[in-house]
Amino acid sequence: MDTQKLRQRILDLAIRGKLVPQDPNDEPASVLLERIRAEKERLIAEGKIKRPKAKKSTDKSHYQNFTPPFPIPASWQWVRLGEIGLWQSGATPSKSNPNYFGKGFPWLNTGDLNDWYINSIPKEITPLALNETSVKLNPKGSVLIAMYGATIGKLGILNIDATTNQACCACYKYWINQLYLFYFLLAWRDNFIAMGDGGAQSNISKEKIESTLMPLPPLYEQHRIVSSIQAYLRILNSIESNKETLTDRIAKAKSKILDLAMQGKLVPQDPADEPAADMLRRVNPKAKIITDNPHYPQLPDNWVYLSLSDINTYKSSTVTPANMPEQLFDLYSVPIFSTLTPENIHGGEIGSAKQVINKGDVLLCKINPHLNRVWEIIEDSHNVQIASSEWIVVRSELHHPSFLKWYFNSPEFRALLSSQVSGVGGSLTRAQPAIVKGYLVPVPPMEEQKRISSAIELWLDCLDSISLSLTN
Repeated sequence: MDTQKLRQRILDLAIRGKLVPQDPNDEPASVLLERIRAEKERLIAEGKIKRPKAKKSTDKSHYQNFTPPFPIPASWQWVRLGEIGLWQSGATPSKSNPNYFGKGFPWLNTGDLNDWYINSIPKEITPLALNETSVKLNPKGSVLIAMYGATIGKLGILNIDATTNQACCACYKYWINQLYLFYFLLAWRDNFIAMGDGGAQSNISKEKIESTLMPLPPLYEQHRIVSSIQAYLRILNSIESNKETLTDRIAKAKSKILDLAMQGKLVPQDPADEPAADMLRRVNPKAKIITDNPHYPQLPDNWVYLSLSDINTYKSSTVTPANMPEQLFDLYSVPIFSTLTPENIHGGEIGSAKQVINKGDVLLCKINPHLNRVWEIIEDSHNVQIASSEWIVVRSELHHPSFLKWYFNSPEFRALLSSQVSGVGGSLTRAQPAIVKGYLVPVPPMEEQKRISSAIELWLDCLDSISLSLTN
């Protein structure tokens, strides 16, 4: 579920008059608009506000004749934002005067906008700055919108009196529902962003904001719309919170599945399986068998532990191709050379990348920031495949490759590898192969390894399906 798209859809329906039903008993928006105009005239007559400058004749049609962006209910009215409120932009006092900055009045920058109520602002300017510069004080309740750069359309509602810089515009007095205005600006954000395109630095102006068309519902319907929007948004917020919780639990469940698998607790043991100790005696009779591990002291009887050096039969290749292949595969953002054939050799020394890899090999990345990335080679290649030196190549006759891959992904092994690299004050950027070779690796019976791998994949596929459903 894409909750962000649902939010936008709710806002879009709201400003089109489709979120709540119209009430024929509501006073039409045209009557509200006439009252707003009368109130403005009164304030002008009393000298409390100035009459807006007359537009040039060429601009007259801009205010009187327009094509509505979309149809609205009959009781609604198209208006300009400048008609329903008073707007003003901020300013930045001269930074060459240190007396302008200090205790006094909060001074908001667009980075302080949070798309909701603003209760505190870190920067302040002094009363001297307010008196001597063009900075203006906006009262509590003002609705703010950013006008410059990457923050265009970012919003806020002041819960305190505050000034702003010039990149912010404030509707400091309005005659409509505050949150209806806020939600309209939020719904129209992409349009404001589009208005700012085309210059060296994208920006909109106070004049562009004031001339923006807004669908105005009757006042009582505005209240109903806001209540409905907030009810829907609470539901979406709850869904998102649950999604985050579920996503976290899915990640923990995956880790727990691997943890149980490496303790022999994910699938039942089969007494008909050849014990790991017998398999080991056939493959490597000189290896030291370990039947206990401090991390997992209660292992099944037919499991053993060996150091990685005892299970790994891989030897670095002495093959040194003279040239580098044209293609450089990117496995989890760590380079690995592949498909070396005479047809695609184009020059360039391979240098230290001399590890020939085969089907069944498991590659373990040893460098930050890709530590713990694991890659299982599951296909044969008719060409020579060469791994770069960023990988530790593990080839074990005692392991099914998938089981080995899952062990390298297990919490136990990840903790071991991470602690090595994050040690020594965090100065190491890669795991040391000599230390990694001493790590203990579980060796269950081969048939049980296959069952464990199948069970892990089944569980993880199920959890991945749940994760995918959360994003659709």
